[in-house]
Amino acid sequence: MKELYELGIVFRGFILVKHLFKEIPQSKGSSDPNKDLRGAFISAINMFAKNAFNNISLEYLESKNILFIFKPREIQASDCICAEPIILYGLTDKRKKDQDKLVKKFLEKSEPLLESFISKYTNKDFTELDQFSTFKDEIPAFFV
Repeated sequence: MKELYELGIVFRGFILVKHLFKEIPQSKGSSDPNKDLRGAFISAINMFAKNAFNNISLEYLESKNILFIFKPREIQASDCICAEPIILYGLTDKRKKDQDKLVKKFLEKSEPLLESFISKYTNKDFTELDQFSTFKDEIPAFFV
């Protein structure tokens, strides 16, 4: 997907793993955003949509030139007795394509990636972030 800037996986407000496909162009006069806030924002906005709109998950948000696409699922961590939300996100350039087609294409391509992550890391300790470094290298293969 040539429109894809970044793809990542968020759990409990933290980005566990992400891959940068290309740099997001900066607007004139804007500084580099605090990328550490992305995970918290993605978790919060999805939790808000789920709670405020009766269990409806958010599929995407759009800004001027960026489309934030979300694929929420659940995963079991070793330190909890119940499954918790995990969110695969993508940041794409929305200027060149129909948004609905772009979202559909992203969701189709990301489904096997998210399934692979869930199968590898169910019942793992999610505080050990180093364990996800090998998965980062697998991400580009899903979006060729």
